[in-house]
Amino acid sequence: MTATRTQRRSAAIRAQIVDAAEAILAEHGTEGLTMEAVSAHADVAVQTVYNRVGGRSALLVAVAERTLEQNRDYLESVVAEPGLTAWERIEAIGFAYARFAQTWPEQFRLLVDPPSEPEALAPIERLIANQLATLAGLITEGIADGTINPALEPETTAKALWAMATGVFALAIRTDRLQAGADEIAALVSMSRALLQDGMRQASTDAKAL
Repeated sequence: MTATRTQRRSAAIRAQIVDAAEAILAEHGTEGLTMEAVSAHADVAVQTVYNRVGGRSALLVAVAERTLEQNRDYLESVVAEPGLTAWERIEAIGFAYARFAQTWPEQFRLLVDPPSEPEALAPIERLIANQLATLAGLITEGIADGTINPALEPETTAKALWAMATGVFALAIRTDRLQAGADEIAALVSMSRALLQDGMRQASTDAKAL
């Protein structure tokens, strides 16, 4: 159904507000994101910000949701790339997630510690659920082609990998001595290969011993 002029204008104003929130977040971090700052940057009334997006928590989630959608588009292109094995796609997703954390640290922090706003969080939860389903599908594919430990349960393994990656990439955006550089992040991402394939190596060793 074609959107009405009013609906198009409402969507445009909402996008303008989220643009403003994104710019403020990038320059000043979450502490600089106030309703007044977003209102001034977007050149709209504070009440318009509330009406089109919501309060501060909703603004934070709207920015994170937009960034996740951009990251999802990239991940989908990786998954669809021909000629890659299931593992190579999983590894590519890991590196893409690392770039996401390093490029948009404030948005990444929102995923690690999201604001308490159930209605606003629902779209982000759906995006993450879709990514977990994609990862589980790739693990299933790897089990089928013999490159991933068949003892693993795909859905549980996908969630474990996502949780591990979230913790690992949080190291990339730290500002103390625990901060991990690009080489260390690459090594930690590659470590997941050993975790996924450990059972395959053990099975091969057992078979040779027979």
